[in-house]
Amino acid sequence: MKFIADCHLGKIAKYLRIFGLDTLYFQTIDDNDILDIATKENRIILTSDKELFLRAKHLDALYIDHAKFEEQLQKIFWHYKLFDKVAPLSRCIKCNGKLKKIEKSEVIAELKMKTKKYFDIFHICEECGSVYWHGDHYKNMLKFVNKFIAKNKKE
Repeated sequence: MKFIADCHLGKIAKYLRIFGLDTLYFQTIDDNDILDIATKENRIILTSDKELFLRAKHLDALYIDHAKFEEQLQKIFWHYKLFDKVAPLSRCIKCNGKLKKIEKSEVIAELKMKTKKYFDIFHICEECGSVYWHGDHYKNMLKFVNKFIAKNKKE
């Protein structure tokens, strides 16, 4: 299952990537380009733009109203039954590329002193080269994912 989010849903796109869901997002993109990409790559359109949603009637599209962030995320998860399809922290939150494990020695030159000292598990984005490690930010994102799924899967 692959998504493309319109330019109004940046936070949603980021969190879908945190859940490990393939989600394209561009800060600026023309509606026609969204429709073309969705068609060519068989992506589901997520949009808060009613006009784009109506134009996408021949495609799989979901209108996301201007509710609170977590309600928007719930709507997507319930609509597409995503609770068992997550692979947390397996995608780059910046570019959507896949992450792969990498040895500390291969990225040590890029790391700040405290990161070198305190962390040993690293992943790198296969697309943009961003490096990730299991620090507090990682733990907080994983905690959010687990809490969100536990809370919403039951409802």
